[in-house]
Amino acid sequence: MIGKVLEIDNETINVILDDGVNQGNLVNQYLIINSANKLLVGEVVNIKGKNINAKLIGEIIDNEFVFGVINRPNVDSKVYLMAKDKIPLIISVTQFDDSKDFYLGMNPVHDIPIGVNINKFFSQHYSILGSTGSGKSCGVARIFQNIFYKKVPPLDMHLCIFDAYGEYNKAFSGLSNLNPNLHFKAYSTNLENQDSLIRLPAWLLSVDDLALLLEADKPSQLLIIEKALSLVRLFKSNSEQVEAYKNDIIARAILDVLLSGRPASQIRDQVFSVLSVYRTNELNLDTLIYQPGYTRNLKQCLLIDKTGKITEMELLIAFFNQFVLEDTRRDTVDEYVTYNLMDLDDAFNFALVSEGVLKSDHVYDEYNTLRVRIHALANGDYHHYFEFDHYVDRDTYIKELLMPNGVNIQIVNFNINYVDDRFAKNLVKIYSKMFFDYEKELKDRGTFPIHLLLEEAHRYVQNDNDVNVLGYNIFDRITKEGRKYGLILGLISQRPSELSETCISQCANFIIFKTTHYRDTEYIRKIIPNITEDIVKQLKILQPGNCLAFGSAFKVPVLVRLDMPDPSPNSDSVDVSSEWFSRV
Repeated sequence: MIGKVLEIDNETINVILDDGVNQGNLVNQYLIINSANKLLVGEVVNIKGKNINAKLIGEIIDNEFVFGVINRPNVDSKVYLMAKDKIPLIISVTQFDDSKDFYLGMNPVHDIPIGVNINKFFSQHYSILGSTGSGKSCGVARIFQNIFYKKVPPLDMHLCIFDAYGEYNKAFSGLSNLNPNLHFKAYSTNLENQDSLIRLPAWLLSVDDLALLLEADKPSQLLIIEKALSLVRLFKSNSEQVEAYKNDIIARAILDVLLSGRPASQIRDQVFSVLSVYRTNELNLDTLIYQPGYTRNLKQCLLIDKTGKITEMELLIAFFNQFVLEDTRRDTVDEYVTYNLMDLDDAFNFALVSEGVLKSDHVYDEYNTLRVRIHALANGDYHHYFEFDHYVDRDTYIKELLMPNGVNIQIVNFNINYVDDRFAKNLVKIYSKMFFDYEKELKDRGTFPIHLLLEEAHRYVQNDNDVNVLGYNIFDRITKEGRKYGLILGLISQRPSELSETCISQCANFIIFKTTHYRDTEYIRKIIPNITEDIVKQLKILQPGNCLAFGSAFKVPVLVRLDMPDPSPNSDSVDVSSEWFSRV
């Protein structure tokens, strides 16, 4: 016994120490308060002479710690210092099971290893936060190394890391040296490394995916994307009839113009404009139109007479009508059709005309923005990421990513360092949605769990306009629904205040390194469930490599010092002095 309860104030008690008790090392120590046959637990907050203040945190029931305070001790209740061998009841798993638990790090206050139940941590979304230089990347690498360094490693894990800087290759590329059944696969956006280039088949992109990729900002733009997708599949499915389908689209558009009732000069100019951009071998400005006795090209038939009329209007209408197909001839699409962004670009051109956008300058401008963007993608460097050399459906593609030739890849690393932030963001969203849809449609729900780990998550997981365009934000949807399907999101960020509020509030576990920016600490305090002011204060003074861990996998918030990873990720700061004085 070290003393007795002197005063009780809500969840705080004041204890008077017995004479001779050394109070110098009692701060943050755990106390047992024996009151009316109940064993309450308190944590020492501060010491003033022979008086110590402790906050009540829980109760020992049947030799198990239960967080939360219902009972209060009586005044004069006896107070004991908790024995070191009992402290794991509060801050760790009591009996470490290598198949169910993993080692996180050491608690520096009590010098006790912290074991965490795998299910309680990794079956729910989690966040790993901290300012730059606080040890975040090393901490992430060490956590997963601890899991793979276990006697029984997770051979059936599926972890996809979206690596903003290409840091984690070094930390995980040697997995197979530990165990021949452990594998690491790296994909990259570096166009100079074609063998490991990220390649996502263009035909797997849905309407929503293309809306993200083309940065659609209005729901009405989804219509033209849907039309382009239907046309590209039609064009690529029926190679012998593609010309006829394109002629049909052009003919219908021009007939709309010819019959619009507009002044002849406007009709002529618009027909010229259409056929300058949308043309085939049979329909273009130089197409010959035959009449008994003479032949003229289409341009000559658009001449305006002295009365201000197009003299050959009836001839033109009859000519274009012969290219109009019946709808019943346009219903065959191959099941295994493949195409690339160039094909999509072509389809967008014809989708614009097919939807009659030429009738409205406003609608044309709205839709044409998407056509310009797909054209830029198709003719720029980024088109390489959407080329694929053989047909796969979505499920096969995912299996080839995670289990090529039946060999399970425990960690797949996507290095997105070589593309701009906007493209990287959309790429991460597209992959995340694809994994979510895959998991949601599994016959046996939750039997193939996939973990998505997003480095620099604040770049991607934001309060975007997606909700207004698509009706949802994929990361919000994953954090709300993914857990029950087996898709778990891990967010790594140095700027939590820039993260989607929905996503971070849906995380069940948090590992937070030193955080100093007032907006971030205030955001953490407001958004994260069950966080206390004491935790927020501690976040500002943590040493590098130390973190506060709390959430559903922890009975109480616990201070953890993580071991240095071996090998470390490639996340060190530049060695400025070596570079400055390299010739000394």
